[in-house]
Amino acid sequence: MTTLTIDLPDNLAEEAKQAGLLTPSAIETILRETLRGRAIEELFSAADKLTAANLPLMTMDEIQEEVNAVRAQRKQCASGT
Repeated sequence: MTTLTIDLPDNLAEEAKQAGLLTPSAIETILRETLRGRAIEELFSAADKLTAANLPLMTMDEIQEEVNAVRAQRKQCASGT
């Protein structure tokens, strides 16, 4: 468990306290929701970049080849060779 100390303007701290937002569980919820939102934004941003790159579509055979290559590499790493 980590303890945080933050500096807030007095009026904001009072409003947040009255709204019940300064409890550990409320702050945890706020942080988790914010992090989830950022992850979603990053995902959509990456998707937009992929779309803008206008890469050629892969066939199912090409996809399977890539999957097989990754599996073979993982198997090789796991065996230590």
